[in-house]
Amino acid sequence: MLIGIDASRAVTARRTGTEAYAWFLIRELIPLAGQRGHTVRLYFNQPPPDDLFPQADHVENVLIPQARLWTHTRLAAELHRRPPDVFFTPAHVIPLSYHGRAVATIHDLGYHHFPESHPRRQRAYLRWSTRHNGRRSWRVIADSQATKEDLIRFDGISPDKIVVIYPGVDPALHPVTDAARMTAVLKKHNITPPYFLFLSTLQPRKNLSRLLDAYVQSGVPHKLVLAGKPGWLSQPILDKITSLPASLSEKIILPGYIPDADKAALLSGATVVLYPSLHEGFGFPVLEAQACGTAVLTATTSSLPEVAGNAALLVDPLDTAALATGIRRLAQDETLRKALEEKGLVNVRRFSWEDTAVQVLNLFENKKDRAV
Repeated sequence: MLIGIDASRAVTARRTGTEAYAWFLIRELIPLAGQRGHTVRLYFNQPPPDDLFPQADHVENVLIPQARLWTHTRLAAELHRRPPDVFFTPAHVIPLSYHGRAVATIHDLGYHHFPESHPRRQRAYLRWSTRHNGRRSWRVIADSQATKEDLIRFDGISPDKIVVIYPGVDPALHPVTDAARMTAVLKKHNITPPYFLFLSTLQPRKNLSRLLDAYVQSGVPHKLVLAGKPGWLSQPILDKITSLPASLSEKIILPGYIPDADKAALLSGATVVLYPSLHEGFGFPVLEAQACGTAVLTATTSSLPEVAGNAALLVDPLDTAALATGIRRLAQDETLRKALEEKGLVNVRRFSWEDTAVQVLNLFENKKDRAV
């Protein structure tokens, strides 16, 4: 079988959710496909680094020069010229004119739940494209049961067409016990313990404005580290921090984007990871924290309880007082923190990229009985 994969998202240097999903999954699919006698054709819109993916005889890299609407023009033309047996897109977009067997991963439909958290034009595009791709696909992969239910509810996609396959977690993330390494990473980012950590893109749907209010109300002595690259509408969040009294604003640290090499130490060093996002299709930060042995506070909404299992403190993300109480409780209750840390290390074992790749390839081979 010839498997065509849109690998354009995986080339991004600073990978966040969707880009990381593409990179980790393709990296695992390549050797597995070879073992089963398949050929993999990867489509790129820019030259990939030599070490991006494993090099093998059964892998063909196709570089298609970047152009406006690349997916719907240049990629579409290549798929028509040399169609694969199955085409897979890890980022939900199938070329408009392509009618072959296609599988798309759709990550979340947060724009339906919190439309104000997305730019108007992006919201309109996402509504149209998600419905189009969901209906055009032979099968749709949903990151979570919550996303599957949203696809059925909002876009009318048949439940029989949607397969829930959980992503994995970065295998490089584990508790850091090397004091020298921990000290070096924290010093690099101007962080001193104790601190609570948020690690994701800074944008409205991450509920940061309410998190700031809850942190102030909690009165905990810990610093609050808001780590991640600025996203859409991040400026009001930054303005809110600067408007706080100096005694509070100086406790809030904004180190920016955190390289993958520093993540484990930063997560391991935190007292608690705070992730009260308004909506998530999956919620990688919860698992990343658990993989590093750190207690998590997250939201009761969307996929987050599904991912966190019984290994996190769940709080209504719209209730500032409840968030403040949760922060204070985790700051003061060491027994609870230790219990969540231990449960988190167990919970994270449910998620591996190897398992994800096996289930995805089984789906390509139409072994539906072996997919979740």
